[in-house]
Amino acid sequence: MAEAEKKDELDIEDILASVGEDDAPVEDVLGAEDELDALRAERDEFRDRFMRALADAENARKRGERDRKEAEQYGGSKLARDILPVFDNLKRAIDAVDEEQREANKALLEGVELTLRELLNIFGKHGIEPVAPEVGEQFDPQIHQAMFEAPLPGTKAGEIIQVVEAGFMLHERLLRPAKVGVSSTPA
Repeated sequence: MAEAEKKDELDIEDILASVGEDDAPVEDVLGAEDELDALRAERDEFRDRFMRALADAENARKRGERDRKEAEQYGGSKLARDILPVFDNLKRAIDAVDEEQREANKALLEGVELTLRELLNIFGKHGIEPVAPEVGEQFDPQIHQAMFEAPLPGTKAGEIIQVVEAGFMLHERLLRPAKVGVSSTPA
């Protein structure tokens, strides 16, 4: 039996001798593990960079979509602001006509009213809505601009006592605040 064990030992020694005396296979295995760890780290880094690039691309797509929608809704706000004085002038022209002139210039007045109505229809079609506060409503600095303050008996401080000029909203944004007079009656 001792010979069999010695024979087994010789076989292992023969194998080791045939592979090489400088223990190269062991170093190769250790080198392969290091290389494998380096490749895993590189793979993880590339995966992380890929996921970040994918997230950046998705964020850019969403930002582009949001910007496109915003440009579509609010791109004409400068033009709309420039057309508001036309509305104001037509409104003033209608309000300036008294009953006597109304009968004498019925056709002209009707044409101005139709033009004003058509302008309001076009505004509505493009998301421009008037902000027309009523006398007695509470002043809201988000949509109203106070043109003056005056004490008026029978009112509370902060109530609208006169509407000077209508305001306008473009979708959810204020295009022009409504210009109003506000009560300053002390409480």
